[in-house]
Amino acid sequence: MTSSSDSNERHVLQCMDLWSGNRSVENEVSTPGLDIFVYSQPWHGESQGGDVHYVSLCAGGLVTRLILADVAGHGEAVAGTTQTLRTLMRRFMNSKSQGGLVRDLNREFTRLARTGRFATAIISTHLSYRSCLTICNAGHPRPLRYQRDRNAWSIIEGDPELTGEIANLPLGLDESTTYRQFEVPGADGDVLVLYTDALTEARSENGEMLGEQGLLKLISGIATTGTVLEFGRRILHEIRGFCGSQPVEDDLTILVLKFVSGRRHTPTIGEKLNAYAKLLRLKSV
Repeated sequence: MTSSSDSNERHVLQCMDLWSGNRSVENEVSTPGLDIFVYSQPWHGESQGGDVHYVSLCAGGLVTRLILADVAGHGEAVAGTTQTLRTLMRRFMNSKSQGGLVRDLNREFTRLARTGRFATAIISTHLSYRSCLTICNAGHPRPLRYQRDRNAWSIIEGDPELTGEIANLPLGLDESTTYRQFEVPGADGDVLVLYTDALTEARSENGEMLGEQGLLKLISGIATTGTVLEFGRRILHEIRGFCGSQPVEDDLTILVLKFVSGRRHTPTIGEKLNAYAKLLRLKSV
């Protein structure tokens, strides 16, 4: 894991902003109700990876949407897929419901499956006037959750009915697949950690795999009282300590989401004009 050239940057999303990428990055993004740390490092230092992250804010400053996808492949081979996902994200960024986005993402990956392109993904939506996050987990590693009032970490199990054969599948296996969603309540100071499987599959110098429980134990020892940037960098420090000289053998991405209560955003006249220009495609998103 190496440091990113984008390190130390902080991006505050404005209305109709879409912030995304599949390149090396380490910084902080803020939206109404959420502070978000993003770290992504393509495999073997390539310029582009198969891990893709997206964060968007709607025209009214109410809907924050996030996607973390692990697309089969590396480097330039996934560049076209990344642009396709960005287009879908832009199409649905003003919708409070993420159902249409999930459906179209699966349709797109079903088409791409013929070329070996499938993906696991977490799609999530936060509405600034509600204290929860709607999550759809399509075959992705389970997120970790810190509840401030309990001072405890846990693994997000999701809907208890999503078990065994009816659990959500990765995207692209069947166009007719229905993807179920669930809500995770979030109070001020609560934290969620989303990540790709390179994190749980990281190995120590003696070959020990970190695993889900190992990751939960590692993160549970990190204080959440500082900024989300400090917390995210502490995770990286602990992972480096666990791996030692052993490299991570895949694209690695971590998203840390921290709930910030009471933060609302009323668009200025300038922002509204900018948002309208983007809606009318007079400016790019």
